[in-house]
Amino acid sequence: MLVGHCIHWIHGKLWPLLPKHIEEFHVALFRNKKKKNLFVDRVFDLFDQKRNGVIEFGEFVRSLSVFHPDAPEEQKVAFAFKLYDLRQTGFIERNELKEMVLALLDESDLDITTDAVEMIVDRTFDQADTKGDGRIDQEEWTAFAKDNPYVLRNMTLPYLKDITMVFPSFVVYSEISEADMAA
Repeated sequence: MLVGHCIHWIHGKLWPLLPKHIEEFHVALFRNKKKKNLFVDRVFDLFDQKRNGVIEFGEFVRSLSVFHPDAPEEQKVAFAFKLYDLRQTGFIERNELKEMVLALLDESDLDITTDAVEMIVDRTFDQADTKGDGRIDQEEWTAFAKDNPYVLRNMTLPYLKDITMVFPSFVVYSEISEADMAA
């Protein structure tokens, strides 16, 4: 019952304020819908699980649950892997990592040299590509994230803990049905 109450509260109070289309995401983050950013596009794509161009409430709740402080680290690692696996091949390739590093730097308004970007990509591949095949698979990424916790630093939103404190049973479970979320 409390989970249902919390979901109704989020759906009624918070949901109308949140961006649901990619253009709204760009406006919310950049105050300009003309500015494109690969990072924002990837996050939107991962939230939009039905691939219909709209983040529906159930998709939002399920996706946001990965960022809860109590969410299992394995979920955070898997989400981060999907974020970097731009072409959804099951591997992170060097050019995908470089594209994402550049997008994250742009999103953060950081300007570093091309050589520094190459060094970041090279160092990551030296550490993560333990099989030496020029790509990082899920297993290698998991080991890399375990050895380099900073990789998951932005995968936790501490304020989600506050929702749990107000609504103790609100640890979002993926088993919550669409009907419960729409009610």
